Amino acid sequence: MKYGSIAAGDKTTVNAAMEILKDGGNAFDAAVCAVFTAMTSEYTLTGACGGGVMLAYPKESEPIVFDFFVHTPEKKSVINLEFFSTAVDFGPASQFFHIGKGSVAVPGNTIGLLHIHSRLGSLPLSRILEPAIQTAKSGAIINNAHEYLFKILDPILSHTKAGEILFKPNGKTIKAGERFKNPDFANYLEQIIIEGSKFLYHGDMTDKIDVFMEDGGLLTKEDFSNYEVIERTPLKTDFNGKTIITNPMPSPGGTLIAFALKIISQKFPGKEIDNRLLTLVMRSAQTARSEIMSAKNRTGSLAEILGPNYFKRYLDLFDSEIFLKPNKEKPGSGSTTHMSVIDSQGNAASVTTTNGEGCGYIIPDTGIMMNNILGEEDLNPDGFHNWETTKRMETMMSPTIVIGDFGPELVLGSGGSNRIRSAIKQVILNKFTKDMNLEEAIQAPRIHLEENIIHCESGINTAKLSFPWSTIHHWHEKNLFFGGVNAVTPTNAVGDPRRSGYGLVR
Repeated sequence: MKYGSIAAGDKTTVNAAMEILKDGGNAFDAAVCAVFTAMTSEYTLTGACGGGVMLAYPKESEPIVFDFFVHTPEKKSVINLEFFSTAVDFGPASQFFHIGKGSVAVPGNTIGLLHIHSRLGSLPLSRILEPAIQTAKSGAIINNAHEYLFKILDPILSHTKAGEILFKPNGKTIKAGERFKNPDFANYLEQIIIEGSKFLYHGDMTDKIDVFMEDGGLLTKEDFSNYEVIERTPLKTDFNGKTIITNPMPSPGGTLIAFALKIISQKFPGKEIDNRLLTLVMRSAQTARSEIMSAKNRTGSLAEILGPNYFKRYLDLFDSEIFLKPNKEKPGSGSTTHMSVIDSQGNAASVTTTNGEGCGYIIPDTGIMMNNILGEEDLNPDGFHNWETTKRMETMMSPTIVIGDFGPELVLGSGGSNRIRSAIKQVILNKFTKDMNLEEAIQAPRIHLEENIIHCESGINTAKLSFPWSTIHHWHEKNLFFGGVNAVTPTNAVGDPRRSGYGLVR
């Protein structure tokens, strides 16, 4: 490996990041470039006014979680709040999403990525953003997964005239093989090279958004000026002789991944587990989450499931299928994307970002649709606009790195809402307990437990998945429902075909 290995949700995204590695940039430069490029090439999954999390592994220092996920606004009620539902047709069923100006949380993507560059980057920002600017100007060729997303999210993307012009340049929804251009976004990127995050958080654009939000929105310029990127210590757990690091609380996803892998490593040390046992592990994690959250009713309490008393209780009760109760999680759509990078020096970056489905409004002259994460039902379990004090919102994002004796052996993450953790777990198990290579580990059919329904991709033997409490839902092909794990090793890179992912090693 001369430069590095990169996997992401789109070929344009990966090629842009590889260009940075070839020019002498490190993994963090490449990851920042990849996300800004994906804001065009994967428009429906991430954006400058969304939020995200990066797990950074600098070779010569301790790993860091950069939390730049969205934050709740200071005020939570407006007399004429614009907040409404719209139906999105997924084929077998429709799902309702809440959009409007009242669905927009305080964004973190732009300031978070620029913060990471200032802390760990090696190339000038102008060089790192060059591929993203060029992509926005000349356009990205849309892949099959994003054609599908443009189609089903059309009611949101085309909610305004500006959206119709941007997403239907010829009066029709953009299809795979066609180019999507966003020249106004190129201008935005050029401006942040000059002003940095001040442009969005303390400058002219802040004032523009403040005025835009006066009619039906919650955000104010004070919300932008008060936003901070949070650096956290990663959550660590041992698994089959490896150290796994992931996103800590307030991310339930990373904690639940660690909990499940800890059960497996102690209950079945060094052994391959079948899908029946994996289903019970998933149910244990869901039950633990449901019980502790209902008993404690506070954000940070879930971390207690990894403590010795709670963990021993669930370990002892693992074999009691009667004990395990259904969990009442609300499924989300998973409009999220992930990039994984290892460079030739051994630095690693795992970064997951989202824009929700978008709020339906584009900030004038920027090409940026703001997020609708205040309208995501699964991220607002206490009800919409019902937070007591302003806070960092919870996320299932779980950028993860598996570390061996000589550094990172696997860097991975996924989109897919609450399927993120089941997808990541299965890829780790496939690689480290079933001895699959990376492509096999990602391609292998997956299961996912949702309340009492065991979702199974084609190729899963369901004969042993009969439980008194469960039903089985068969999926006849690989589907983006099961996440999009884009992962790299020091010698390989694989993008998940479920979301038209792409990997490249040079």
